[in-house]
Amino acid sequence: MKIQFSALMLAMLSVGLVACNDSNDDNKVVAPPVVEETTPDSIEIIKIGRYESGVFGASAAEIPAYDAKSQRLFVVNAQKGMVDVLDLKQPSTPQYLQSLDAKKYLANSEVNSVAVHNGIVALAVQAEDKTQAGIVAFFKAQDLSFISQVSVGALPDMLTFSPDAKKVLVANEGEPNEGYAVDPEGSVSIINIQDINKPTVKTANFQAWNSQKQSLIDAGVRIFGPDTNSYADLATKGLQTTSVAQDLEPEYIAISADAKTAWVSLQENNAIAVLDLVKDEFIDIFPMGYKDHGLPENALDASDRDCLVGAMDSHGQTITNCDKDAGMINIKSWPGLYGMYMPDAIAQYQVNGKPYLVTANEGDAREWLKDEDAYFKGNDLTQGYAEEIRVKHLFKKAGFDLKGDYAAHLRHIVPGVMGAKLDSSIFKPCVTTDANEVCAENLIKDTQIGRLTISWTQGFKRDASGQPLLEDGKLVYDKLYAYGGRSFSIVDPTTRQIIWDSGSEFERKIAELFPKQFNSNHETFKFDDRSDNKGPEPEGITLGQIGKKTFAFIGLERASGIMVYDISNPQNAQFVQYFNDRDINQTDIKQQGDLGPEGLIFIAAKDSPNGQPLLVVGNEVSGSTAVYQIKLK
Repeated sequence: MKIQFSALMLAMLSVGLVACNDSNDDNKVVAPPVVEETTPDSIEIIKIGRYESGVFGASAAEIPAYDAKSQRLFVVNAQKGMVDVLDLKQPSTPQYLQSLDAKKYLANSEVNSVAVHNGIVALAVQAEDKTQAGIVAFFKAQDLSFISQVSVGALPDMLTFSPDAKKVLVANEGEPNEGYAVDPEGSVSIINIQDINKPTVKTANFQAWNSQKQSLIDAGVRIFGPDTNSYADLATKGLQTTSVAQDLEPEYIAISADAKTAWVSLQENNAIAVLDLVKDEFIDIFPMGYKDHGLPENALDASDRDCLVGAMDSHGQTITNCDKDAGMINIKSWPGLYGMYMPDAIAQYQVNGKPYLVTANEGDAREWLKDEDAYFKGNDLTQGYAEEIRVKHLFKKAGFDLKGDYAAHLRHIVPGVMGAKLDSSIFKPCVTTDANEVCAENLIKDTQIGRLTISWTQGFKRDASGQPLLEDGKLVYDKLYAYGGRSFSIVDPTTRQIIWDSGSEFERKIAELFPKQFNSNHETFKFDDRSDNKGPEPEGITLGQIGKKTFAFIGLERASGIMVYDISNPQNAQFVQYFNDRDINQTDIKQQGDLGPEGLIFIAAKDSPNGQPLLVVGNEVSGSTAVYQIKLK
């Protein structure tokens, strides 16, 4: 019989032998070399298991976490407001055990996120009124017994353990309520768990940044939510924005290997905050910048109704027939159009001792409405706030009216505003009758970018005082800003710059490999349905180190697929695989497979129940938890 020793066992054995031998150097036992994990040339993910909650379209499987010792999965089930505990001893057949409920510790609450480390399970729990303080509750993974709890900020969401296991950090998103009457401050709660029975909390907030509001805006940080206290002055001052501390909404957290620094994604703000974990305070906020969709490498499909007879699709075929309201694969560049990266999930890894951040650039618009009709048609500011609008509506020649998606706040952005127009020096007038010509009059049509949803809150010209500039009563836009980067990025946190981005590759790979599913939605299936919004919508991300290589796994929420990249060289990430086994031949959407990947986790071979590296994905729409084995190639 051959005896195979793990690297850890060999190292421990060598230490023991050396310790037992205290004679001279001539008799010294030489420790055997540590056996390193094999470094693959490439990998392939293969689905091997699945757990079905039986609940469709109600977020019954979102964020997974794994405990190696008990070999259990902990999966957020938002539909229950709990965490489902699954036995993963047999990865091919995860088994439901029971659910963790935090309602005993916070009445009428629901769980938003879960994390596990060293046998401790941490739950982020929001209050029934999300604008009130939530809690983090701790349990033992082995027997699911309660340990302790602490109070944290409003709407605690993603949480994570520090690598040294001394702290738990939770992103308190601090979203406003429906109607925007209450807007709590965003923050990060830093929980000291060195005594897990008596954890203590410090909260890092953004109040110190309130005085730097304009400099942050000038730098590219989006601070745009309405200051409800200023509505009385609309007639003279126009729309005013809220404080920095209220407007920033922490989404996701990544912690450095030395546990001294954390990076926090601020999705709606298109920015990343830097948290000093020695001082437990924020020390920097830097913008992600904007993606120039006028460049060929950043091309996108911008419409779900862009089928045009005579046009050429992305496969080089001339379109000869178009059904009513039909789309097509039409990935092209659009001068004057910019994407807001707006990172959701964020992760970090190191190359040669230097940290890098990896972001999934989903994008998200603010819309918190109590009464849509009263807001859009009745021009009632007290009914909420919405920042999203279609291009063709914003630039309607007749100006703003009470039809369509004209936000009440847009009509009050500056005294005297009556509409909006495109800057003719950027968006050139048409010079031909060709419907394919990219020009101002054609641009707002459905066949170009007319149906694309953008933010009305930026892109217009301002006067010397910073106020919106009007020409003939209209805002003048020289840039248009769409939601999300439709990509993932690698960021150098030292320079605060994106050093690599996947550009248009997500859409191009889907068009190449799964053209019938191009920019489809998750809850209902329709070809090209999401091109006018955020495309494939990358949301979740996890990293896995195998040998000396690091791989990124990105969940495409709407496309319901998983992108795999080799990011070992942060300046030159390489596409590896796009996995999507959605069965679009099934007419029953509930039978089409795993839909809406939300959270992803990588399980290293040393921690895996079957000794092989695994990927686990929570799918919020299908309510299923999928298990993939990672095949080394």
